[in-house]
Amino acid sequence: MRTVFAVFAVAALALASTATADAKGCIKGAIVGGAAGHLAGHHGVLGAAAGCLYGRHAANRQEREQQRHGQPQDAQGKM
Repeated sequence: MRTVFAVFAVAALALASTATADAKGCIKGAIVGGAAGHLAGHHGVLGAAAGCLYGRHAANRQEREQQRHGQPQDAQGKM
């Protein structure tokens, strides 16, 4: 139950940020990381934090690739 609360708390904090572009990838990563951390020894909060960091890294990498190849994006970062 604490893991579910922690995942939702991380998601709420990510959504509450003033720059929503900074949260791209974090929420999905936090949910997956929290679930994996919980199953791997009740470390849901640690997994959620690591998942958020990895999600941000992957989103930044994808954005750099799209900019390098000159693919147009709309306001939400989708093609």
